[in-house]
Amino acid sequence: MKRLKHGVIGGILVFLLAACGSDGASSENADGFKLVNNGEFVFASSGEFKPFSVTEPDGKMSGFDIEVGEAVAKELGLEAVQQKMKFGSIVESVKAGRVDAAVASHTITEERLEHVSFSTPYYFSGPQIFVRPDSSVETIADLEGLEIAVSKGSTYEENASSVSDKIIFYDSDVTALEALSRGKHDAVITDFVTGKEAIGAGMEIEGRELLGKSEQAIAVSKDNEALLEKINEALQTLKENGTLAEISKKYIGEDITVIPEES
Repeated sequence: MKRLKHGVIGGILVFLLAACGSDGASSENADGFKLVNNGEFVFASSGEFKPFSVTEPDGKMSGFDIEVGEAVAKELGLEAVQQKMKFGSIVESVKAGRVDAAVASHTITEERLEHVSFSTPYYFSGPQIFVRPDSSVETIADLEGLEIAVSKGSTYEENASSVSDKIIFYDSDVTALEALSRGKHDAVITDFVTGKEAIGAGMEIEGRELLGKSEQAIAVSKDNEALLEKINEALQTLKENGTLAEISKKYIGEDITVIPEES
């Protein structure tokens, strides 16, 4: 009886150790890169950044970023698995290994590079000031001391904080623009494509000064350089065969996957 009891306890301990070891762990495949789940490319996006990522009624995400993530997964020979999360928490999730990558319109910045690695850019964009049509604001200097709304965790906070300490944070750029359209705040700083999409959807806002150009890329954990290399190879293939341009034109109406010419 005692021998049986010890055997049962030993079996339970083995099971518990195996369970603990698999929690949040990643596995290395034959190509030498680590994955959260073998055979899957688990990528994060916010689902709140139209037209780049939008949450559909069934809970699934669609949009430019989502199709890019799916196309990369296909090139890697993996099943694409979406993970929706608030934009502000995505970089930390990549860093902690909870997802394989972020395909969420992250701008490459020095601050983010301290935490994650970035692929080659898969599209190029830039921040723009958006205001209501009756606003006298034209340039960033005109926003001095005014109330500016931005999405939490975005690089647009840097633009806003350069001229004002009255910064309001939203979980997404779209909700910030909706609030502006309804009469709240003095301006929103966001990606010019997102603003253009909002105007096309009927929001009572206008774009004013463009505040520069930026490079958007896929974020990967710093300790998964082999996966980053494969993602870069996949993006190069998708550029060369026209897939990236096709996805861009589908959702944006133009090709934003190439470096914009200086005006």
